[in-house]
Amino acid sequence: MSELAVTVLQFGVLLLLWILILSIIAAQGRDMTISKRSRARAAAAHPAPAQRNGPPAPAGASHSGPTPRPRPRRLLVSEGPLAGTELPLGSASIMMGRAQECTLVLEDDYASGKHARLFPQGSRWFLEDLGSTNGTWLGEEQLTRASTVEPGDRIRIGKTVLELRT
Repeated sequence: MSELAVTVLQFGVLLLLWILILSIIAAQGRDMTISKRSRARAAAAHPAPAQRNGPPAPAGASHSGPTPRPRPRRLLVSEGPLAGTELPLGSASIMMGRAQECTLVLEDDYASGKHARLFPQGSRWFLEDLGSTNGTWLGEEQLTRASTVEPGDRIRIGKTVLELRT
């Protein structure tokens, strides 16, 4: 092999290495941006309780702490081929996708076989994408890891839109 060919190969490997490094940095930047937006969305949905400044509560008034959030009881398909379909939410996770073994079988060409999973943890529900081709969207954000879902949040899988309802 000539010296010129070896030099060209060395520069090619060096270029590929730099492309890899820059793509890792870009991915970390996107993850941090998504994480900041998720925290901001969670903070907006659940603001910290205000400190009590001002006159004391009238006699007989009691403060029982923060108002508990309503626990979702059903999953509603609001848009797409299965619009109007409802599933009761219990203690088991719900697998969504085109595969017949899924809890909610989506008739959507843009859904993967096993596309996403909705699962309870404590009193909250979480949604995770299972490596789908077209992604799972919670509101305007594409999921990169499991995220909490509140009643009324729009979950989009292809052309199908779902919501948790109380």
